[in-house]
Amino acid sequence: MLQAFLRPQDTDAVILIWAKELLGALLILTAFWLLAQLIILLLNKYGRKLAVFNSADMANRVIQRAIPHVSRLLTILGLYLAIRSLPLHEKVVQVLSGVLFVAMVAIIFNLLYHALDELLHRHMNGDHTDKSALISRNMIPIAEKLAMLFLMGTALIIILKHFNYDIFSVVTALGIGSLAIGLAAKDTLAHMISGFTLMLDQPFLIGDRIKLANGQVGDVIDIGLRSTKIQGLDSTMLIIPNSDLCNSTVINLVRPTSVIQGSITLGVGYGSDIEHVKAVLLEIARENSKVVADPPPIALFISFGASALNMLYLFWVDDPGTIGVVTDQLNCAILRRFREEHIEIPFPIRTVVMEKEQPLCPTE
Repeated sequence: MLQAFLRPQDTDAVILIWAKELLGALLILTAFWLLAQLIILLLNKYGRKLAVFNSADMANRVIQRAIPHVSRLLTILGLYLAIRSLPLHEKVVQVLSGVLFVAMVAIIFNLLYHALDELLHRHMNGDHTDKSALISRNMIPIAEKLAMLFLMGTALIIILKHFNYDIFSVVTALGIGSLAIGLAAKDTLAHMISGFTLMLDQPFLIGDRIKLANGQVGDVIDIGLRSTKIQGLDSTMLIIPNSDLCNSTVINLVRPTSVIQGSITLGVGYGSDIEHVKAVLLEIARENSKVVADPPPIALFISFGASALNMLYLFWVDDPGTIGVVTDQLNCAILRRFREEHIEIPFPIRTVVMEKEQPLCPTE
């Protein structure tokens, strides 16, 4: 304190020194306030030109949300430096500067959070399909909460470090608490981590038709943090934990393409012309508008049966939901055309030969 170096009678000198220090503090505060106004003016005028890697709309939103925080930050920084330049009692300076430091840290991390929030919403509203946008909307609230927790933890560590608190003990306590929570809720955490894996890796999207390891087929209607909801073909709702989906084989029936194979097995009589049968089957497939031309349908003679020549009829459709309907249409067309072409679809036939029983001993 300046009073310790002055004699009691030098009151005028003390007042003069105080006036100089106060004037200097006011000049610092004024300079930072003017700097804040200048930066705000520049951001409003040239902000879009600075954001060369983002769309102008997003840059404008980020700038509009950042302007109040930048103004407050520079003003509080000027006040912080001004107070530390005043010849006040050491405890008073520590308390006031500590409060202002906490305020500055809060403003900085609030600014970072708002910028991250805009980036997340830009990702959600960007060039996505409707299905991936739905997944993004599921992930954004989770990502925002995780970002908030991370920023709050980082800000707390910086503030404690500023006030010379032992950060190691705080980190240790947080680590032990996290370990206890993890052990108590390991199954729930496994489902949550698996949910993040499904959302990021995207083995299937909302609306895709998938086949589970147990043979069930259904359409994905929701991918949540803990479980995935699948609507079966019989309109039942399957709620499957995410960890089960991550640890089992799942067949995506619509990706990379939605073309799916259908098959029909049938038998024709032994007297049939196989080449003619194949031509009729391929013609039936070409006449059906729901059967795709690429890959083309195939008719194969696969084996000799007990009473028929066995054929395998393969075709492809571009919508897994129509495979049953197309199979029905082709079966009906095959039955009608075979009757017209006189191609026999034989019944199973078994020939039994009855021989007259011979006596064991000839009669005299």
